[in-house]
Amino acid sequence: MKSDRSAVTADAVLQCAADAIVAIDQDLRVVAWNPAAERMFGWRAQDVLGSEPPIVPEELLAEYHAVLERVRAGGQISIASRRLRRDGMVIDVRVDTSCLVGAAGEALGWVSVFHPVEEEEAVQHYMAERARLVRRLTDVVADINADLDLGAVLDRIAVSLAELTGADAGGFVLIEGDKVRLVSLTGLSEELRGFTTSLRSSLFGELLRSGKTVMLATSDTRSLEDLIWSELDGLHTIALGVSNVQGRPYGALYALYSKRKVGHVELELLELLAGHAGVALGNAMAYQEVVRQRAHERAVVDASADGIAVLDLAGLIRKWNRAAIELTGLAAEDVVGRPPPFPLPAQAGSAITHRLANGRWLEILWAEIPETAERVVDFRDVTQAKELEQEKDLFLATASHELRTPITVVQGFSSTLVNRWDSLGDPDRRAAVRTIAERAGTLGRLVENLLLGSRAGTGDLDVKNGPFDLARLLKGATSAFRPLSERHELELDIPADLPPAYGDAMATDIIVGQLLENALKYSPDGGPITVRARAAGDGVVVSVSDEGIGIAPGDHERIFERFVQGDAGDRRRFGGIGLGLYIVRRLARAQGGEVTAHSAEPHGSTMRFTLKRAAAE
Repeated sequence: MKSDRSAVTADAVLQCAADAIVAIDQDLRVVAWNPAAERMFGWRAQDVLGSEPPIVPEELLAEYHAVLERVRAGGQISIASRRLRRDGMVIDVRVDTSCLVGAAGEALGWVSVFHPVEEEEAVQHYMAERARLVRRLTDVVADINADLDLGAVLDRIAVSLAELTGADAGGFVLIEGDKVRLVSLTGLSEELRGFTTSLRSSLFGELLRSGKTVMLATSDTRSLEDLIWSELDGLHTIALGVSNVQGRPYGALYALYSKRKVGHVELELLELLAGHAGVALGNAMAYQEVVRQRAHERAVVDASADGIAVLDLAGLIRKWNRAAIELTGLAAEDVVGRPPPFPLPAQAGSAITHRLANGRWLEILWAEIPETAERVVDFRDVTQAKELEQEKDLFLATASHELRTPITVVQGFSSTLVNRWDSLGDPDRRAAVRTIAERAGTLGRLVENLLLGSRAGTGDLDVKNGPFDLARLLKGATSAFRPLSERHELELDIPADLPPAYGDAMATDIIVGQLLENALKYSPDGGPITVRARAAGDGVVVSVSDEGIGIAPGDHERIFERFVQGDAGDRRRFGGIGLGLYIVRRLARAQGGEVTAHSAEPHGSTMRFTLKRAAAE
């Protein structure tokens, strides 16, 4: 706040200084040209800014450059010299030249102060008056900048107007499209607040069209009775100045005079106050935007599905959103003021994964807010992706193992036949070919499962639903599996009046075959395997029961996921790639049915497959 006030004071001093002040950069181009310089030399600031000052007579250029070189080394040089005016006149001046130094002590250029030799005494008096006005302006500016509420700032500006310029009344009008609205006032009836009129026909519109920043309207130059301001008895002069916010006209400050006369000092003060009012309004608007933005950010953060934490400079949590509570199970009061309950990546923008004590995997990354040195930490639940990644790694290892065995056998027997065909007897050759055929069949089934699993994962299973004879399909499947194991008794229990099912016969055959294959594989000690079918409501239920190793608690749904088997050791013990039941469920659902897993007593499992009943013809 102190630096802001100093900057305001310095700017006010430059603008109000009685002496002409000209600053040039290292390239000898004008960077500052105050109103007193405009009055002394006749050129406006916009005429000379960015170009070399046109005030040095040609015969004095050598002296001018010599002074700059001497000043460059430090200190100040004061000389009597002559300078040109825009009208061609040459005036005698005293020039005080100093080096223009930046905040870090670096040389930025030079600044020169010009004093007319014949007006020394008048200048001193003028400077004293200006210093008093500057002090007053500084106090006024500090007052209007003391509040960040937009309405309060507007009211402070109107009150400060009368105090600083001696106006009898005044107000601030705001541009709203093609209208202007009176938003604050002093010395007038409150009933006028909110009054609107056309921007184009107003004095403000006239001022904007002129391209100037201030203007004066008097009863001698135009009629003031038709304006809203005519409520002020005896109104004879209206002075107004443009307030710009972020370089664009935002409103205008009106000073109304009914008793005292108006001079150029009041007009200059009005121009300065209008300029500072624009700064104050810009600050208030920026603050309101920050408040609105913060509210928006809080809404976004609270609504985010990702966990978000804001850490202070010490790395302690200041903000902990709703998703963070849900992901970690930790309430805001348990973590605010403490370090985050997980590690952070070493660098901003990089991500790490971390497993919480509750088993959930998080992906964590963070970014820094340079303005506040705070860190925003974003973390999301990647448990499913992490498990899928692990399952894929396991699948690749298992698939490689499952493929390697039949391929090795096929390669071995093929090489034997090629290299020893003549030395082998006919029975040995037949046995080798039979083994190759069996292993090729195994490879074919494995590849078919992989293809089915891929299509199931994309929802691209091709089924053709319609009525079919379920009883006949179950009899055929049971008959096909009976010879595959001498240790199992495969039984079929279906009623004679089992109704036809509605679905895809080929997909159902794959489902029943996979369920039977699993029943054989997961009951290694043999025993009965029973296939039952019953009508139930508007559907048909098929079950495959065994007395094998059963299903571990908690795995009744998990076994239907891709690349998953019932127990961590099942792959090594029984083989397989963990796609069978995943495909079964997808095929069942594609027919409008379902497959579920159940534990049997005292041991074993039952897989239940439901289909719709075909409509009666």
